[in-house]
Amino acid sequence: MKLKITSLFYCVLFIIACQKPTEKEASTSAEVAKLQPIAIVIHGGAGVMSPDSFPEEKRDIYKAKLDEAISKGYEILENNGTSAEAVIATINILEDSPLFNAGKGAVFNYDGYNELDASIMDGKTQNAGAVAAVTKVKNPINLAYEVMVNSDHVMLSGKGAEDFAETRNFKFVDSTYFMTESRLKALQRAKAKETASLLDWEDSKFGTVGCVALDRNGNIVAGTSTGGMTNKRWNRIGDSPIIGAGTYANNATCGVSATGWGEYFIRIGVAHEISAQMMHAKKSLQEASEDVIMNKLENLGGDGGIVALDKDANISMVFNSQGMFRASIDKNGEKVVKIFKD
Repeated sequence: MKLKITSLFYCVLFIIACQKPTEKEASTSAEVAKLQPIAIVIHGGAGVMSPDSFPEEKRDIYKAKLDEAISKGYEILENNGTSAEAVIATINILEDSPLFNAGKGAVFNYDGYNELDASIMDGKTQNAGAVAAVTKVKNPINLAYEVMVNSDHVMLSGKGAEDFAETRNFKFVDSTYFMTESRLKALQRAKAKETASLLDWEDSKFGTVGCVALDRNGNIVAGTSTGGMTNKRWNRIGDSPIIGAGTYANNATCGVSATGWGEYFIRIGVAHEISAQMMHAKKSLQEASEDVIMNKLENLGGDGGIVALDKDANISMVFNSQGMFRASIDKNGEKVVKIFKD
């Protein structure tokens, strides 16, 4: 009897020992967590806005919305949410704001309605989803995600994208949802001038929103959403929904979201080019970003910028225009919210 009790006692001790981590194991877990930092970076578009014509009160409004958006994304990452969840939630806040050229604040095309584009890419799986020229979807980034995870395709456009949205139980909004007075006035000014080069920053092709996030699993996701170019014609589609041009993610290198004159970003394949330089030329994220934006893009005649982060949570925010709405929270939890080059 004593032998049985003793055996039972040691069995219980063995089970407890198996369930309770040792100090060494706990220490190892803490070290692993340190090796897998989180970070997030966003943009709200780049443009030719001048500090002199952009009053402090207006700057504060934009900065507050950028702060709200990036704080939400970072909170998700802190609570062990995925990078995809963080990117979508962050972009949703920007899409729901009339301040930016995406979702609610999308610019009008030549015919007086809104055509929305978005894309998202997963750095681990290399899977991606995109939609172009949708007119009834409140948050295009959500539909792009559905294309990525619930279809065999990468990009859907127009009516086909909206037919797919119906199969995923999306609720459509009326076109009046996207009508903001400032965007209507921008269209009127654009038609009066009939040349994008003469438009002020509020009328221009910039204002796209984007986000790149790195989660505790070491996964990078990048996403971009836009209303495109004011006064655009013939179902023009820019770089934002094009994987490799406006959006790219690869856990081996980096994630990138771009904003600017899409035709030039497409020709260079800006987002992928930054990753390629890191992989093949062994450049750092900052070196690759500066070469692509400040040299290749600018030499071709394009303007705009990118936000990006690499697998080690290094952040890059590079632009060759006068300003870019941007914010970041790095691996140390330090937040930056800026508009101009200060």
